[in-house]
Amino acid sequence: MDGYILAIDQGTTGTKVLIFDHDANIKALAYSEFTQHYPRPGWVEHDAEEIWTVSINLVAEALSKANIQASEVRAIGITNQRETSMMWDRKTGQPIGRAIVWQDRRTAGICDDLKAQGLEDVFRRKTGLVVDAYFSGTKVKMAS
Repeated sequence: MDGYILAIDQGTTGTKVLIFDHDANIKALAYSEFTQHYPRPGWVEHDAEEIWTVSINLVAEALSKANIQASEVRAIGITNQRETSMMWDRKTGQPIGRAIVWQDRRTAGICDDLKAQGLEDVFRRKTGLVVDAYFSGTKVKMAS
């Protein structure tokens, strides 16, 4: 089988793009860090537009290094930061602000309020998660 697999590893501090051949050999690797924003103590943010631009540039760089065309890519795999949360405008497709990174603690107060209301068991039963600012639910509440 001909073709390649392109993998995008969207990490907390940078993006890595790899291209693999059919035998899982790495044909190319491209990496770049992106800006970490710390607007207040305990807050960590990323600019979605910057991440998008970095990612697109790295895909082009990896394709060039591998000396292949985009049409030769048969699959793309993406890993991400999971609990980092980003809100988008439904009409424009533009981000409404910076992403709130998984490390961010700004919603700890919301979590404390949920705990004080005795909702930890309800939260765990419904989501399978503990009440903690790490998870995206309270980040989305904060952003909406």
